[in-house]
Amino acid sequence: MLKRQSISFEKTSYLIMRIQKSVLVLIVITTLLACNTKKKELADVSINEDKITTKVIQPSKAQVLLDKTIDAHGGDLYDSAHYAFIFRENTYHFKNDGTNFEYLKNSKKGNTITKDILKNADFFRMVDGKKIEISEKGIKSATGAINSVIYFATLPHKLNDKAVNKTYIGETKIKGKNYAILGITFNKEGGGEDFNDAFHYWINKETNKIDYLAYNYKVNKGGVRFRSAYNTRVVDGITFQDYINYKAEVGTPLKDLPSLYEAGKLKELSKIKIESIINLNK
Repeated sequence: MLKRQSISFEKTSYLIMRIQKSVLVLIVITTLLACNTKKKELADVSINEDKITTKVIQPSKAQVLLDKTIDAHGGDLYDSAHYAFIFRENTYHFKNDGTNFEYLKNSKKGNTITKDILKNADFFRMVDGKKIEISEKGIKSATGAINSVIYFATLPHKLNDKAVNKTYIGETKIKGKNYAILGITFNKEGGGEDFNDAFHYWINKETNKIDYLAYNYKVNKGGVRFRSAYNTRVVDGITFQDYINYKAEVGTPLKDLPSLYEAGKLKELSKIKIESIINLNK
């Protein structure tokens, strides 16, 4: 009897051991499957990350060209620039603070001193130290005038504004030098009073600076202008240039102006000169 019980006990022990081994094997297999699933999930995440990386939008050729041009003319220095200069006997100030700005035009007629001040979108006028009220039309005209002068004086700083549309037009030669051509138009919203104007900039491929520019405009029966830069100088890191201003027939395509300029077929109208430039941050 004892012998049978012993044999039965041994069989039972054997069965328990077999079951334990089976359970252990099952646990190992389950663990391996879980690890493989995790590895697959990680691999999927890695693949997805790779896919996301490849979908990053690259800047356009026009944007790359403009960024190089801005860097060549002053780059990040524009963001905190504070300068004064004289243009046609009036004194102008511009002060930048990131996307915020303050422009000032100081003019004198007889003994009367007039200050036009533009702070972002707010304009007001001071005459002999007193703020005066002016009409909506007067504000619009004065704002456009001060914006225009400082826009050209600080080219190409404002060409990265949200309302600006940029197009890479191609390459050409002017007087034996190689140029990339940047086309600029403006959205109606945020593009100012003259949003219908179109510009071409001829950017020297060696210096990345603007040597020539042209534009057409619609007001006052329209017109076409071509400008050639001269007297280029760098004042504390920012480039300033003067321009000879030429006239072309209304309707002349901007792309044709360089060849007309080389052929001497454009009429000189004026010189755009900025003088007595002072860095007010010093």
